[in-house]
Amino acid sequence: MPENDRSNSVSRRQYLAATGALGAAGLAGCSGGGGDGGGGGTDEPIDTDAPDEEVTIQVAADSNFANAADDIIQTLREDGGLPENIDIEFLAGSFTTGDRRSQYQQILSAGQQRPTIMMMDNGWTIPFIARRQIANLSQQLPSSITDTVTNDYLGNMVATAQGQTGDLYGIPLFADFPTIQYRKDLMREAGYSDSDFETWATEPMRWQEFSQAVRETMDATDTQMGFTWQGDNYEGLSCCDFIEFMGSHGGSYFGEFENYFGPVGDRPITVNDESVINAIRMMRTFIYGQDDSTALEGYADISPDAVVSYTEEPSREPFTNGNAVALRNWPYSININAASDVFGEDLGVMPIPYTVPLGESQYGTIGGSTSALGGWHLTLNPNASDVRKQAAVQLFRALQTDEVRLRMFEIGGWIPPIPDLINTERTRELDPIGRYVDSLQVAGENALPRPVTVVWPQESSQIATEVNAALRQEKSPSQAMSDLESSLQSIEEQA
Repeated sequence: MPENDRSNSVSRRQYLAATGALGAAGLAGCSGGGGDGGGGGTDEPIDTDAPDEEVTIQVAADSNFANAADDIIQTLREDGGLPENIDIEFLAGSFTTGDRRSQYQQILSAGQQRPTIMMMDNGWTIPFIARRQIANLSQQLPSSITDTVTNDYLGNMVATAQGQTGDLYGIPLFADFPTIQYRKDLMREAGYSDSDFETWATEPMRWQEFSQAVRETMDATDTQMGFTWQGDNYEGLSCCDFIEFMGSHGGSYFGEFENYFGPVGDRPITVNDESVINAIRMMRTFIYGQDDSTALEGYADISPDAVVSYTEEPSREPFTNGNAVALRNWPYSININAASDVFGEDLGVMPIPYTVPLGESQYGTIGGSTSALGGWHLTLNPNASDVRKQAAVQLFRALQTDEVRLRMFEIGGWIPPIPDLINTERTRELDPIGRYVDSLQVAGENALPRPVTVVWPQESSQIATEVNAALRQEKSPSQAMSDLESSLQSIEEQA
């Protein structure tokens, strides 16, 4: 990957330094309580032999996994060798990441034995590790599994599932790199051509150019909406959408990238900088146009007012239903929208646009096209019964089969967290997701993780609240960022 690649550039040391001072006060600030949070079980190695009896394990996931359960289980059996006597029940949890975090906290604090496995967001796995609420896989699984993860998987992903000593607490399930999806058929009507689409697939546009192209297409095709994204007051705004809008303007929460993971209380807070404020001004211009008092000249109004309450699925539905020109979302939605009965090959995908080129920001590697680094881990409930832990080991083994990973990419757009599998001829042959591998690769090369520390849950909430208030025109961008600066300073000082 190129030198400016951020997707694999964060060392484990940086993540671990961010969780180094885990006093009671720091833990209490993570998500509802300190101590070990009721975590049970031991670090004794699990019997790795497949159980003899019929066993059902529950995997807490989301509706996408639950809906694709039959296909996933089929590939786990046929390609991964999962024994027939092990059945898997995928539980459809909330699609909102913060809701699932709260649910897991309640389950683990109560010492419940089920679910056996929990799908955890890479952005908030570390607080569960710090509270010792999930199983230490380095202690309990065979090294043949854990060594493969630490040696072959994306470094950024692995780091978000490791404890202070480097022990592994989660198996990366998939990586996530957001992109912009758009309607080629509509843009052709507005005068754009296949040569434009080919360029856009790997060469990020400027935000101003993007907004004008979407506006032209809206007007030429009488399409109701232009560009949908996620502007609700929730984790997805602070961890992802705003990181992209802000980062592509050369702005940052904590200055240079090296400060993202600490030390908490001893790093600059830079949300009140002009680059960050301009990002919000652009977002508001997208919604309200030049009528907004802080509008940026030259940018078009392309987003519906309702975007301030959109999360992933509400933002996807207008696009999938044919009522929008473009959509910012995760790869799972590419599989939906590129299906032959939706848009098929008329779906285009491009990297996130930018305003400030990479290298021209005052914060070093911040800037240019910026995709939030998303992704999820599979973690083991330490309170699960021994036989279900045995069955979980068989699932983890099956997941390490290349063909299983590729089939999951094909089934649901779940990107393998293994660099050697992403850019291959086999991947490009997958239908329909294989058509968009080049765009996803660019997004991955420009991925920026959220600043995961013990105080991130508190800071994330404050960020989402203030940015959303600015988007709703309840505060000016400068006032919202001034208030956020004060809130973040207070959180950092008290950590």
